[in-house]
Amino acid sequence: MTTAAVGVALALDAAAGEPPTRLHPVAWFGRLVAPLDRHWSRPRIVGALATGTLPIGAALAVGGLVGVAALQRPLAGAVAGGLALFVTTSLRRLLGVARAVTAASETDLDAARDQLRALAGRDASALSAGEVRSAAVESVAENLADGLVAPLGAFAALAAVGTRIAPAVAPGVDPAAVGLALAAAGAAWVKAVNTMDSMLGYRSKPVGWAPARLDDAVMWVPARASAVLLAAAFLAPGSLASARRWNEGVPSPNSGWPMGTIAAALDVRLEKPGVYELPGGPSLPTVADAQRAVRRAGVAGGLAYLAAGVVTWV
Repeated sequence: MTTAAVGVALALDAAAGEPPTRLHPVAWFGRLVAPLDRHWSRPRIVGALATGTLPIGAALAVGGLVGVAALQRPLAGAVAGGLALFVTTSLRRLLGVARAVTAASETDLDAARDQLRALAGRDASALSAGEVRSAAVESVAENLADGLVAPLGAFAALAAVGTRIAPAVAPGVDPAAVGLALAAAGAAWVKAVNTMDSMLGYRSKPVGWAPARLDDAVMWVPARASAVLLAAAFLAPGSLASARRWNEGVPSPNSGWPMGTIAAALDVRLEKPGVYELPGGPSLPTVADAQRAVRRAGVAGGLAYLAAGVVTWV
């Protein structure tokens, strides 16, 4: 069931990209998080309590629904698990927006700056065409880790764990159903943590301290795994050494890994003005460079799905 669920999620992403916002469970979760973004007398305490409860609530809801479906019949479980994985991951939309920004950077810079908002949270109003493309490439690298590898990896790992511990914790219950429920819960929890960080995890928002710190911990492995996948997609294993060397110059303890890997593999400079610079080459990305980055990120995403399928099958 879990392997079939990975296939269902991949097929849905390839066919639909993402559900409409009004029907997207992640958007529903965002509405629960939004009221936290205000002044609090004890913001760190509020943030810590929310971080400890809201993602767990999301995980229990998603895992419970998938588990009930899996206990009814395997096909229902595979479909429910695939839907859960589909709404917690994103690849096609990420690549599509990056392509659009790249194309517009050459013909309509104002439109490219506007479209960049869907990828990166930075102020794009004064960015040059090369800086817009740099932001798009950086966002593809970082969101590959956040939006695909992290929830997909949690799904695959917890499916394997759940299947093995099922006889001890739930005797008489189909181990595959337990593994699928735990896998879906894990993907939902990771996505919820990442969503809270993306909404609250800024220095200007003390309530976001706990979500930001938890997201740093959760993303430690996926960021580095994403760098490995990108290095494989580019056929550039040496790019990992460069990413490791440059990582200390990036404020995030994780995002420098996939971004640095792409910078080195493309032989380009990636830069967030006034914040960091990844000196992979002498120049900012050209249109061709950015297009190649998007294509290779797609290959890396395919490798991530393949790895998840192998883990759940084995």
